[in-house]
Amino acid sequence: MKRTTNIAVALMLAMALLPAAFLSGCSAKAEPVSKDGYYLDTICIVSVYRMKDGNEVKDASEMKDDAEAAIDASFELCRDLEDTLSRTREGSDVSRINSARGEWTEVSTTTRELIQKGMEYSHESDGAFDITVGGVTKLWDFHVAEGEARLPDKDALAEAVKHVNYRDIAIEGDRIRLTDPETEIDLGGIAKGYIGDRMAELLKERGVVSAVINLGGNVICVGGKTDTEDFSIGVETPFSDRSEIIGKVDVRDKTLVTSGVYERRIEVDGKTYHHILDTKTGWPVKTDLDAVTLIAPEGMSCDIDALSTTCLILGADRGMELIEKKGDIEGIFVLKDGDVRTTKGANFEKED
Repeated sequence: MKRTTNIAVALMLAMALLPAAFLSGCSAKAEPVSKDGYYLDTICIVSVYRMKDGNEVKDASEMKDDAEAAIDASFELCRDLEDTLSRTREGSDVSRINSARGEWTEVSTTTRELIQKGMEYSHESDGAFDITVGGVTKLWDFHVAEGEARLPDKDALAEAVKHVNYRDIAIEGDRIRLTDPETEIDLGGIAKGYIGDRMAELLKERGVVSAVINLGGNVICVGGKTDTEDFSIGVETPFSDRSEIIGKVDVRDKTLVTSGVYERRIEVDGKTYHHILDTKTGWPVKTDLDAVTLIAPEGMSCDIDALSTTCLILGADRGMELIEKKGDIEGIFVLKDGDVRTTKGANFEKED
């Protein structure tokens, strides 16, 4: 059963079918220039609304070739970074670190910086979020066809969690090694946010002043719809198969990341297993939350990518407490009982 992540599944539908429902305030003439592609294990969409033309700002539809070139360049960057950071791509930096079994591995500065950031959030969460969970995640297959799912071997899983410890990562310059040869890094909980931030930077370098980057569960809004109108982003109702939203947020120069237990899951013998794994047991984490959406200033996708997963693992009370301490981050917490809690500054309008 393959599931795409989604805060902006709503956004995808908006562009294709129901623009008024999810992107409110659109002017009739402000049709974006959009392209999509399959990257990062999901369908990704980049939509450019406005661009600079010298000292003038124009609708992207008036600069279609420039807008499409900027989008193509952002997708090329996405592909290159995925090839570098993915655990499963042969020859990637992460794959080479894992296969080196404790030997030093020269990596790109990008990889080293992202591993360092992952270690910081692993430390902050006291290991609830841990980038050395690769030996555990590789035992699960959440992309198998419906009806063919199997659970990992219990003994193999029990052995794998013994080697989950971010403290086993050693760094010297741009060299990385794992002091436990059985430890494996997986940057899946943080890389998408980093890639989204880099894509936004590239678009702005190309003259884009208004755009939405939709990477499944990660949405980055560059600017607003216009100088006076914000983007209105729908937040999906968990388990609705992308057909409903619980509400919306109006944002400008913001990034939004959602982590949810409904994003990827399998069913075995009538029981459902989701992809948010407990680093202590290797099994899906027990939580009172179905989803967490975090909102932060643009450029912080990487940070809230890790934090949204951490909050989901910690649960509603501890997750809310963690985010309330972050002055520039707001959160929307959807509990299993259907209750929706938000941090004090969250600009969230719940659907009736």
